[in-house]
Amino acid sequence: MRHLMSPLDFTVEELDKIFDLAGEIEKDPKRFAHVCDGKKLATCFYEPSTRTRLSFEAAMMNLGGNVIGFSEASSSSAAKGESVSDTIRVISCYADICAMRHPKEGAPMVAASKSLIPVINAGDGGHQHPTQTLTDLLTIRSLKGRLGGYTIGLCGDLKFGRTVHSLIRALLRYDNIHFVFISPEELKIPDYIIDELNEKNASYEEVIKLDDVMGKLDILYMTRVQRERFFNEEDYIRLKNFYILTKEKMLLAKPDMIVLHPLPRVNEISVEVDDDPRAAYFKQAQYGVYVRMALIMTLLNLEA
Repeated sequence: MRHLMSPLDFTVEELDKIFDLAGEIEKDPKRFAHVCDGKKLATCFYEPSTRTRLSFEAAMMNLGGNVIGFSEASSSSAAKGESVSDTIRVISCYADICAMRHPKEGAPMVAASKSLIPVINAGDGGHQHPTQTLTDLLTIRSLKGRLGGYTIGLCGDLKFGRTVHSLIRALLRYDNIHFVFISPEELKIPDYIIDELNEKNASYEEVIKLDDVMGKLDILYMTRVQRERFFNEEDYIRLKNFYILTKEKMLLAKPDMIVLHPLPRVNEISVEVDDDPRAAYFKQAQYGVYVRMALIMTLLNLEA
């Protein structure tokens, strides 16, 4: 039995198989419509989510399975003080696989250590968000045709953004990638990520102004400034509008650059950019369903 706590839990070769399977699902979804007949996915979300929870649920339903679970801690026995360890032991009696989101870093790992079923980390605090990373990698591979040999700009909240941290660590396994970190000083990339980049002799630079680097990017990964990660409301208000991607800024970009965003968007990408063919964030959300379908099949050892 395997779990997914980090994108690094799978080798590059194993990820390629998952992405190939996701590509097959995209081409012929009907072929996979009954793969999970009689199976149940438990979505245990101790923290609010729209896209991640619903995409997991859509993925399981697209495979013919059923979904049980809760969408916030207050609607579970956690409100009565039940531990994650006890919850997963009970969930193991009801479901075949579990997707867990939790505000505390490491909580899904604790659950996995006590679980009788595969556990997928659907986000733990500011730490990891592996299925978003798988979504990002599949989107890049599908739209760019490869997972290496490009310049990627990561812009916005690079300090608390778990999607950014997971993506960087995953991309470090691919060749010839130049990272451009675009953030204000207060939200710059954490030292432990910089240490990993230096260990791998990765190519990177840190800048503050997006305009200065737009022209050399092959991929721009935008993030929102996350109100829920701030201890101080004044700091959030001061930084929330630091970067806004507009139609004018897109004029500075390459004709084949793609814009990604893990969503939800607040105002860091102007709605006028949505009509630009390079805006790929809604396609990215669709790829998230395909990759989660492939992941569920892989962890349950199922074939079409």
